[in-house]
Amino acid sequence: MSALSAPPVLPARPVHRSAAGEIAVRAWCAAALEREPLLRSSRVSAAGRATGVHVLPGGPGTPVLLLSGELLGTANLVAAARVLGGDRRVLSADLPGLPGTSDAARVPRPGALGAWLDDLLPRVSDTPVIVLGHGTGALAALTAAPSPLVAALVLVGPAGLAAPVPDLGRTRASWAWRLSPGARNAARLLDSLGVPPERAGHHPLAVWTALVGRHCRAEPVSGLLRGEEFRDWSGTPVAVAAGEHDRVFTPALLSGPARRLLGTGVRVLPGAGHLALHDAPGAVRDLLREVDPRR
Repeated sequence: MSALSAPPVLPARPVHRSAAGEIAVRAWCAAALEREPLLRSSRVSAAGRATGVHVLPGGPGTPVLLLSGELLGTANLVAAARVLGGDRRVLSADLPGLPGTSDAARVPRPGALGAWLDDLLPRVSDTPVIVLGHGTGALAALTAAPSPLVAALVLVGPAGLAAPVPDLGRTRASWAWRLSPGARNAARLLDSLGVPPERAGHHPLAVWTALVGRHCRAEPVSGLLRGEEFRDWSGTPVAVAAGEHDRVFTPALLSGPARRLLGTGVRVLPGAGHLALHDAPGAVRDLLREVDPRR
C-alpha cells in the first residue's frame, strides 16, 4: 500500500456473538412485542441501517419518538409505551448496533447515530415529534441536526454529557455478568446501575439481561462527547432528567453540563434508577406533558 492509500475499511462487528444468538435475541423481542395487539412493527432503512420501528396509537398530544438505550429496546418498554400512549402516539425505534430489532452491526462513532436519526426522522413522521432519548438514545439525539420535525427534546439519563460515574462495584458486576451471565449476575449488574430499592436483587429485566450477556458482545457505556459532536439545540425546548437512584449518570453529575451545554437544569425522576423509562414511565409521561407545545 502506498503512503497515500486509504486504510482498509473493516466491516463493523455485529452485536451478537453468533447467528444462533441473534435468532434467540430477536425471537425474544418478537414474542414480547406480540403481547401488545395494537402495536404495529415495520423495518425502515435509515442511513443504510435496517431499523425496527414500532408504533402504538395514542392520544392527541404531540407524538413521541422513543430512542431507548443500552439494556432496553422497544421489546422491554411495551408497558411504558402504553403509559405514554394515554397522551400521544408512540413511535419507538431501536438503535442500530444494540440488541433489539434493528441492524446488528456496531455503530463506529457517536456522529453516525446522529446521521442515522437525521435520516430516520422524515421516514417515520411528516409532522413534529418530541424526541425522547435514554442513554445512548439521548446521545443519538444530541449528535443529530436540529430539525423542524423535532418539537422538543427530552433526554433521560443521557450519555454524552458527562463520563459515567466511576464505580468499582459496577465494573466487578459487569465482569461477573459477562463471565457467567445467569439471572443472579444479571440482577447484580442491574443493581449496580441503580434500581429502585424494591427491585434490588430481582429486577424484572434480569431475564433479558442474562440473555444479552449470553448472546451479545460487551458494549461500554458511552462517555463524554467532544465539543464538535454536539449540535446547537438552543432553538428547541430541551428537558434533561435522571432517576433518583441512577448510579451511572446521577442527577448531580449531569447538572453542570446540562446547564452549561443545553441551558437547562436536571429533573430528578422519583422512584427511578438508571433504566428510568422502564422504572418510572409515569414520571416520564409527566415530563413529556411539560414540553408538549400542544398542551
